This record gives sequence, structure tokens and C-alpha cells, in this order.
Amino acid sequence: MKKILVKSTTIVLTLSLILSCNAVKNANNTQKGAGIGAAGGAVIGGVIGNNVGKGNTALGAIIGAVVGGAAGGYIGNRMDRQAERIEEEIPGAEVNRVGEGINVTFNEDAGVYFDTNKSDVRGTSASTLDKLAGIFKEYPNSNILVEGHTDSAGSEEYNNTLSKQRAQSVTNYLVAKGISSGRFTTKWYGESQPRESNETSEGKAKNRRVELAIVASEELKEEAYEKTKG
Repeated sequence: MKKILVKSTTIVLTLSLILSCNAVKNANNTQKGAGIGAAGGAVIGGVIGNNVGKGNTALGAIIGAVVGGAAGGYIGNRMDRQAERIEEEIPGAEVNRVGEGINVTFNEDAGVYFDTNKSDVRGTSASTLDKLAGIFKEYPNSNILVEGHTDSAGSEEYNNTLSKQRAQSVTNYLVAKGISSGRFTTKWYGESQPRESNETSEGKAKNRRVELAIVASEELKEEAYEKTKG
């Protein structure tokens, strides 16, 4: 299993200012989540705000959901386990643990893809989402943001519509597999948030993607507060 890393270098740098270097080096994701909260999620959210503003809305959603403190550590532990399960069941997915949440990216090389100008879920993509639905059932106290993105081929208006259709297709498929619709938020950004250059075919393939941000539900937050109070 590949190592689960905190995605944002800025988060690590910020933690270095708050905790000792050795503490950060030796901390697991759960401990890092608790450390982030101890310093105040809002403060760190402000520090990395510029990075979020440059196009990582999934990261922004995760940082915005930070609880912090001992409760944040409790949530981080649950997210560690869920991230491990996703990596085990869907090896092609890009899975990153960030603070108290999980960022998952699917592109043409990583489990969920769409035919040109199409938005229906089929074939390998369906098999991948079937596995993901099973994991979401194992961890019912998490909410999911689904984001659709495209490359720059075609008009901006067309790409915005296509990314909407693809994101909604993923959400609808997971709901049809028994995941409560109340757990989902669905958004789309067309070509406005490229991860790589659209000047190459490889870059375009990485930009045609669906991203997920997985965060604690209110039920999990309440459980975390209850388990760690006192």
C-alpha cells in the first residue's frame, strides 16, 4: 500500500511553526489532525487560503470542515482507516489524507473515466464506483463532495456543462447503490481548475477528472466530541 501523505506542503510548513520539528516528523495523520486543531483550524485555513484560491476547492472544503483538538484527532483516525480502505480496494485512485479529511482523484488512469463528450458511468468506471460505494457504507458518518473537471478542448460553456453532467452522474450512481443522497454535495468547474498543462495529451488526460473531498458528518463530529470530552 502506498504511503498516505498530507497533500499540501503548506500544511506541513505551518505545522512546523506550531509543533516541534521532531513532533511533526513522528506524527501520524491522526496526530497531525489533532495538532492542526490545537492551533486553530481557522488560522491554518487562512494561511493556505491562497493555495485554495488558486484552484483546489476540494482542499478548501476539507480545511473548512476542520474540528481540531482531541476531537479532530479522533476524526483523523477514522479518516486514516477509510483512506486505507480506498487504497486497498481501488489501487489506481490518487488518495491523499489532508488534515481531518480525504481527497480522492479519479482520472482516465485512475479508475473513473468517460468516453469523449459522454457523461454516463460504464465499464471499469462502474466497477470502481461499486467498490467505493461499499466503502462509503462501511463508513456512514462521512459526507462527500463530488467535483467534475474537464480539459480545455471545446468552449468554456460546453466544458462547464459536461463537467456538471459527469459529476452528477457519479453522484447519482453512488446514490443508486444505496448511499444516502444527503451525504453528497455536487459541484462542477469545467476547465477552470487544471491540474496539469492542457498543452499535452497527458496533461489533458489528468485534467479530465472527478475529485472527491470526504469529511466528517455532523454525527461523526458529535461522536468525536463525546468520546474525547473531559
